Amino acid sequence: MYKVFVNDIPIILSTKKHIGDQYTSIPIKKAKIKRIIKQVIKGDLFYVNLYHKKEEKLLKHLKKKLKTIVAGGGMVFNEKGEILFIYRNNRWDLPKGKAEKNENIQETSIREVEEETGVENIEITKFLQTTYHILKRNGKFKLKETFWFEMKTDYAGELIPQEQEGITKVEWRNFEKSQKALKKSYENIKLLFPKEYLIQHPKNRVL
Repeated sequence: MYKVFVNDIPIILSTKKHIGDQYTSIPIKKAKIKRIIKQVIKGDLFYVNLYHKKEEKLLKHLKKKLKTIVAGGGMVFNEKGEILFIYRNNRWDLPKGKAEKNENIQETSIREVEEETGVENIEITKFLQTTYHILKRNGKFKLKETFWFEMKTDYAGELIPQEQEGITKVEWRNFEKSQKALKKSYENIKLLFPKEYLIQHPKNRVL
């Protein structure tokens, strides 16, 4: 199963025809994906299940219908165990960006973190997962496929937001502050975090 987000609303890609009574289920081969996206954006459709009996065919069919932008990003930890966040478009996010020609996705991810935050000496520790969301560029809907890596660094220098990319703040955030940031983040970003980051305890105030 995959979740493909449209404005924080997930379109489900699954191998099951029925996943719940509230879902509109459509064979992915027959789905008019651009019409579905527009309905979701307008608020006319909230629960969509695009299905195919073979899981490996789900993304293949979606990518036939939408051009794919490949990106890489990082959940970066410093030596204090704090996580690196960026603030853009009134949301807390993790640094990420589009792959360039002739670089692998690990190189993309490290480069984008460095460019967007000013952090150096980054090392990938493990692959986390891939997230999917739909965006609009030059009047056309596209699928953004982002490969996420856990990273570490001993960098303790200045954080420099990449203003030309619309980033206004870069911050290291501890567990409690990360919880607060996730209340004002994106649903696909929340997928990267362990569930304890998403549970708000009574003593924690929300930003």
